[in-house]
Amino acid sequence: MNRVTVAIAAFFGLALVLYWQAQVKRSEMEAVKVVGIERPDFIADDLRTTEYNEKGLIASKVTAKHMEHYASSDITHFTEPVYLIYSDNSQAQWQLSADNGQLNKQSNKVSLENNVIIDAIDIEEPLQSVTTQAVTLDLSTMIGSSQEMVYIKGKGFMIQGLGLHADLNTQKLSLLSKVEGTYESQ
Repeated sequence: MNRVTVAIAAFFGLALVLYWQAQVKRSEMEAVKVVGIERPDFIADDLRTTEYNEKGLIASKVTAKHMEHYASSDITHFTEPVYLIYSDNSQAQWQLSADNGQLNKQSNKVSLENNVIIDAIDIEEPLQSVTTQAVTLDLSTMIGSSQEMVYIKGKGFMIQGLGLHADLNTQKLSLLSKVEGTYESQ
């Protein structure tokens, strides 16, 4: 064999070895897939939405400083959300606000965290305000719960306790433990 034939054979041999190494590295990288950070499907700033019931009446209104929706999990994250909950006759009953919130559309539950305040819209309501650090509200049943310390203010009373079970439809509230109250005679 002459030198040219040997050089060509060596060149093709080297090319074959390099191609084989590249394929091995590619298959190793595919085997070790890194789970990436999920990106939101859409984002909104200064969000304002209104949801209507089947009768065409307002069911709820939501405002938020910032919102991110993830379609793969059907979860929406809110910054500084404010929910206005309406009764069946389209009268605003409750305003819920917090520093952070999350809506899970599959379970139809809202989780509010950090400086959660639930205010009655009607100033004639006996129960005026509920404050806690975290609460979960089922929007289908309007039943809320919390395992955190809860502070309740009403006309002539203040109550605090650990844990909460609240039915916003019937306006019944239960504190689960360590309940203390102060009542003012009028």
